Amino acid sequence: MKKTYFILLAFILTSLTGTLLAQTSTQTIRGQVIDKQSQSPLPGATVILVGTTPPAGASTDAEGRFRITEVSPGRYDIKISFLGYKEALLPNVVVTTGKEVVLEIGLEENVNALKEVVVSGTKKNETKNEMTSVSARSFSMEEVNRYAGGRSDPARLAANFAGVSSPDDSRNDIVIRGNSPTGVLWRIEGLNVPNPNHFATVGTTGGPVSAINTNVLRSSDFFTSAFPAEYGNANAGVFDLGFRNGNSEKREYTVQFGALTGLEAGAEGPINKEKGSSYLFAYRYSFTGFAQALGIPIGTTATPFYQDLSFKINGGETKFGRFTLFGLGGTSTIDFLHNKIDSTDIFADPTKDSYFTSNLGLVGLKHFIRVGERSYFSTVIGGTYSSSNFNFDSVSKADHSITRTLENRTTQVHYSIGTSFNSKINSKLFIKIGALDEIIDLNLFYRQKRYDASWNQIWDYNDFTSLVQGYVQAKYSFNDRITLNAGVHSQLLTLNNSFAVEPRAGLKIKLNDRNSLSLGYGMHSQMQPTDVYYYRSLKPDGTYDEGNRNLGFTHSQHFVLGYDVLPAADWRIKAEVYYQFLSDVPVTVSPSSFSMLNSGASFNPNNEGYLVNQGTGTNYGAELTIEKFFSRGYYGLITGSLYQSKYKGSDGIERNTAFNGKFVYNVLVGKEFKVGKDKRNALSVDVKMTQAGGRYYTPVDLPASQAAHQEILKGDAYAFTQNYPDFFRLDVKAGYTLNSKKRKLSHSLFFDIQNVTNNKNVFAIRYNPITNTQNTAYQIGLFPNFVYKVQF
Repeated sequence: MKKTYFILLAFILTSLTGTLLAQTSTQTIRGQVIDKQSQSPLPGATVILVGTTPPAGASTDAEGRFRITEVSPGRYDIKISFLGYKEALLPNVVVTTGKEVVLEIGLEENVNALKEVVVSGTKKNETKNEMTSVSARSFSMEEVNRYAGGRSDPARLAANFAGVSSPDDSRNDIVIRGNSPTGVLWRIEGLNVPNPNHFATVGTTGGPVSAINTNVLRSSDFFTSAFPAEYGNANAGVFDLGFRNGNSEKREYTVQFGALTGLEAGAEGPINKEKGSSYLFAYRYSFTGFAQALGIPIGTTATPFYQDLSFKINGGETKFGRFTLFGLGGTSTIDFLHNKIDSTDIFADPTKDSYFTSNLGLVGLKHFIRVGERSYFSTVIGGTYSSSNFNFDSVSKADHSITRTLENRTTQVHYSIGTSFNSKINSKLFIKIGALDEIIDLNLFYRQKRYDASWNQIWDYNDFTSLVQGYVQAKYSFNDRITLNAGVHSQLLTLNNSFAVEPRAGLKIKLNDRNSLSLGYGMHSQMQPTDVYYYRSLKPDGTYDEGNRNLGFTHSQHFVLGYDVLPAADWRIKAEVYYQFLSDVPVTVSPSSFSMLNSGASFNPNNEGYLVNQGTGTNYGAELTIEKFFSRGYYGLITGSLYQSKYKGSDGIERNTAFNGKFVYNVLVGKEFKVGKDKRNALSVDVKMTQAGGRYYTPVDLPASQAAHQEILKGDAYAFTQNYPDFFRLDVKAGYTLNSKKRKLSHSLFFDIQNVTNNKNVFAIRYNPITNTQNTAYQIGLFPNFVYKVQF
C-alpha cells in the first residue's frame, strides 16, 4: 500500500515539475449555436468573448458551428447574438489547458420578428427545458465541483437551492418543500431511473454515495414543484440530467484520485470526425479503505466498496438522424460484523452480522431526427436494473453462534420506450406531444424469522406490471414579455388500473428588463413504492392479505407565485411562495398515525399492510434566493426557506411529517485568485454554511424496549411529537489549478474540510440493545477530503 502511495506522489510531483518548466499553451472554445425550440442550426450567429484584448470571437458556419482558438486559461463570459433572436450571455465559462471547451448554445427567437429586442440578463436564469415557468433551476458541473461540501454529488448540490433540505450526512436524499425523498423523479438522458445511487434499496431515491460521475454530466435542470407536463409519476420534484458528448475532434483523458470517490479514469475522443461521432467512458473504483487508513471518518467502522462505469457513444449526424448509446453500471457492498463494529456505529446493530450488496445499471438508445426545419422527433428506448440483497444473522451472546434471521432480495428491471414530437409552429407557439411506457419486472423475496423459529414470508413475488404515460404541452408567447406554458399529463398503472389526468399551467410576465412575475399550478400523481403494493400481512388463520395491490395514486396539487429581480449585473434575487395539497395518501384502515408521506425517513423497507388511499397532507412556505453569479473572481449564494409540512393519518389528527424542519438556510461564498507570472493558474477558496431545523420523530418507549430487548416506539399519541436539535455545518474548501505552459495539460488539487467546527449533529436517538439504554447517535464530525485531478 505504501508503495502505491509513493508512486502516486511521484507522478504528481513529476507532472507538476514538467508543467513549471514548460512554455505557453492555449486552448480552444468551440461548439454549435441552435434554435432552442426547433433544434435547427443558426448560421451566421456571432460568438464573442466579452472583455478580451484584443477582441476574440467567431461567426457560425452553415451548420451553426464556431471555433475560437488560442484562448488563454481563465474564466470568460460569452455573448451570442443573431438577428431576430434574443441576445444571450453565457457566463463563467472555465478554460483550462487540459481540455477543450465544447458548447451547445440555444437561442430563443423574438416574437416581434420585425423588432430587434435585446434582453438583459444571462442564460444562467434559464433552464434547458423550454416549458418551465416557476420553481426551476439549471446548474452546471462546474458548480457541483466548485461548492464546498458537495462530495462531487449532484444531489448534494441541490441541497444548496431554496426549498431543498438534506440535513443528513449519511445519505443524499433530497427533501423538497417537506416532501418525502421518494417523491423525486430522476431522469438521465430522457430515461427514468428509480435510484441512481450506490447502496440503494427498493422504494427509495437516495443513498450514501452517488453512482453519477460528475465528469460526464452536462448542464442539467432541477425542478421543485409545478414541473412541466412531460414529467410524471412524481409529487415532489424532478432531477433531469444529461451526459455530455465526448470530444469529436481530439482524444482527451482525465485521471482523478479522491479520498472518498477513489481512483477514476476517463477517456473521450472522435469515432468519425466527418460525422461528428464520439465516445466517452469514465470508470471509478472506491478507495474508502484508504480514507479509513488515513483516519478520515466516513460514518461507519465497516468498509464500504463500490465501483461504477459511465459511457456515451454519439453516432453523429446521418441521413437517418442522430443515434446515441448511453449507459451506467455500478456495484456496491458492505458487511457489518459484530466483532468489527462499536456500539455507537450509526448504521449497524452490534447484536447482528449483516451483509448488504446492491447493483444498478441502465442502458439506453436515443434517436433524434428532424422533420423539416421546425420539427423533430426524439425517442429513447432503454432499460434500468437494480437489485439488493440483505442478510441478517443473529449473534448469540453466550457462545457467539450465528442464526440467520432475515433474508431480503429484490430485483427490479424497468423496460421503457418513450417518444415525443416537438414542433415550433411559429415564433409564438411551440408544442410537444409524447408518450412513455414502462414495463416493470419485479422479483421480491423477503422473509423474517419468528420467535418460534418459523419464517414469516412478507414478500414472495415474481411478476410484472406497466405504467403508461402520455402528455401534451405547449408554450405560447403573447409577446416578448408574456409567456404561457400549459399542458396535460395522464398515466395508467395496469397493476390495478389506477388512472390520473393532470393539468399543468405556468405564466411568466416580464414587467421590464429586470423584473418578472411567475405563477404556476400543477396537479401531479405518483404510484406507491413498488414494495408497498406487494407487502403481505399475515392474518390470524395463517393466510396472507394482499390488499395493498389495490392502492391508487397519491395526488398532489401545487400552487406557486414567484418574483424575480435582476438588480445589477451578475446579481439575481428570487422569491417564491407556495402551497401544496396532497390527497389519496395511503394510511391504515384502522385509526393510526401511519402515513406514506413519512416513507423514506429511515433505512427500513415499507412493512405496513391494510392500507387505503384516505390520508392527506399540506406543505406551504416561502423561499428567498440572493445570488451573485461568478464574475470578477468571486461569487455568492444565499438561500433560505421557511416552511411547514403536515399530514393526517387515518385517525384524522394533524401532525408534523418526518421531514418538517420548518426552516433551512445556506450561505455560500467563494473567491478565485489568479496566480503565476502570466496569471494562468488559479487559487480558490470556498465556504459554505448550512443550518436547518431538526426533524420530527417518534420517541422510544424505553421501558417497553428494555422488557422486549428490542426497540419499541411510543404509541400514536407521541408520533412525531419531538424533534432533533437544529442541524449546523460549516465547510471550507481550498483548491489550486495549474495550467501547463506548453502541454495540453492541467492539474487541480482540492482540499474540502466539512464540518470544520466538528459540530455534533444528531443522527438518531434510539434504543441500544447492548447497553439496554437509549443513546444518541451522531452524524459525521470533522470530515477532511481531498481530490487530485489531471486532464490532458
